[in-house]
Amino acid sequence: MTTTTAVPPLTTQDADALVAAAHRAAEAAGVTVSVTVLDAGGHLLAFRRDDRAVLISGETSTRKAYTALQLNAPTADLVDAVQPGGLFHTLPTALDRPLLFIAGGVPVHRDGRLIGAIGVGGGAPEQDHGFATAAVEALA
Repeated sequence: MTTTTAVPPLTTQDADALVAAAHRAAEAAGVTVSVTVLDAGGHLLAFRRDDRAVLISGETSTRKAYTALQLNAPTADLVDAVQPGGLFHTLPTALDRPLLFIAGGVPVHRDGRLIGAIGVGGGAPEQDHGFATAAVEALA
C-alpha cells in the first residue's frame, strides 16, 4: 500500500498574500496592474485591479493565470510553443476557455505539487512576469 502525504491547498490567505506581493512589486516599479489568483481547480480565489489599470487588464490577468494553471508552466515559457510548428500550436482553439500565451502567468506549487496559479496584467509582459514571480517567491 502506498501512502500519499496531503499537500495543503492554496488558501484565501495565500491568495491574498500573492495579490499583495504582486501589487507591491508593481507599485515599486510605478506600474498599475490587475492580479488574479486561481486555486488548483481553476476557481477564483482573489482578484484586485488598481483603479488606474485599464479594464482589460483584469481579463488578461485571469487568462494568464488560467493558462499557467492548465499547462503547469509560466506563460513566459510557452510563447514559442504556440507558434506555427510549436508544441501547442492548435491548443488555444481546442479548449473551452481561451488561453493567453503572454508572460505574466505563473503556477503556484507546494511541496512539488500544483496548487494554483497567479496572473498579472497591466504592465509590459516581462514586467508582469516579474511581478507574478516575485509574488510566488514571497509566498514560499
